[in-house]
Amino acid sequence: MRFFASDNSSGIHPRFLAAIADANEGHYPSYGQDPFTERFDAAIRRAFGAGAEAFLVFNGTAANVLGLATAVKSHEGVICADSSHLNVDECGAPERWLGAKLFVTPAKDGKLDLAGIRRHMTRLGDQHHSQPRALSVTQPTELGTVYSLSELRELAAFCRENRLFFHIDGARLANAAAFLECSLADTTSGAGCDVLSLGGTKNGMLGAEAVVFFRPELARDFKFHRKQGLQLASKHRFLAAQFSTYLESGLWLEIARHTHGLALHLAELLRGLTEVEIIAPIQSNAVFAKVPKRLIRPLREKFFFYVWDEFEWVVRWMVTWDHTRDDIEAFAEAIRESLASGKEEP
Repeated sequence: MRFFASDNSSGIHPRFLAAIADANEGHYPSYGQDPFTERFDAAIRRAFGAGAEAFLVFNGTAANVLGLATAVKSHEGVICADSSHLNVDECGAPERWLGAKLFVTPAKDGKLDLAGIRRHMTRLGDQHHSQPRALSVTQPTELGTVYSLSELRELAAFCRENRLFFHIDGARLANAAAFLECSLADTTSGAGCDVLSLGGTKNGMLGAEAVVFFRPELARDFKFHRKQGLQLASKHRFLAAQFSTYLESGLWLEIARHTHGLALHLAELLRGLTEVEIIAPIQSNAVFAKVPKRLIRPLREKFFFYVWDEFEWVVRWMVTWDHTRDDIEAFAEAIRESLASGKEEP
């Protein structure tokens, strides 16, 4: 069975497996004191700027929560979209580990705007009220849409004016940069980001994510947050080697272009189906569509995917690095066949 549920569903990209195998020769110091981590640090600085400082962790939840932990105290809060991973898919980890409040904001197409953010900039200094301290956006958003560079700069300027830290959840950051036809730095450090959660796993790596800081005072104590947060890898070199391969060779762009192209191809194949309504622009590797309920069960028996909204029957179809045009065309044909069957879901 081929999955369209998540870009976590695919295996490890062969070039990352090769990087792990290369790092598997010989003995090296533990906990990041090795030449593979030095190479990773250099690759980060080339990709994001000379002032970037990065730390490897195992998963995206840790990257988001621990990255914010350096900036947000327990009496403070993080402004985020109602659809964000922080709010929906972290099982309360931000609240537990930060002890802080999430200021949840409605976001059209997954994107925050200044009007929604400003609603939380009240009662500043009031000891009865949690104080906003950080703004977190997802790039691309949970609906696959992408903030333009001007939109990011506008948000960053607002953060500077209001003494907020600007955090970007970049689990799929490469897809955003590919869509915008810009560098990874342009959509992060160049746009005013302070803290970045940089995704690896959704791009074909094995258990590798990174927290990247663009303000040295935030990075200063992160190694202690990482250790207390259970995220310090002893055999650090195996995570570092994957990211170096990803950043140095342009593999990040190759994967992003491939997955976005296939997502566009799927949307094109579904064009004209009156019972399939694509509800968000295809700007990354995600296709969101509103479909008849009867479609769900027979189609998921052949191609597993997630139902995003069980009230409106919105589904999410994710393309990953190892999908092919044949996969996309077979999936589109299965959608057409399921619609044609006309059987009502019990």
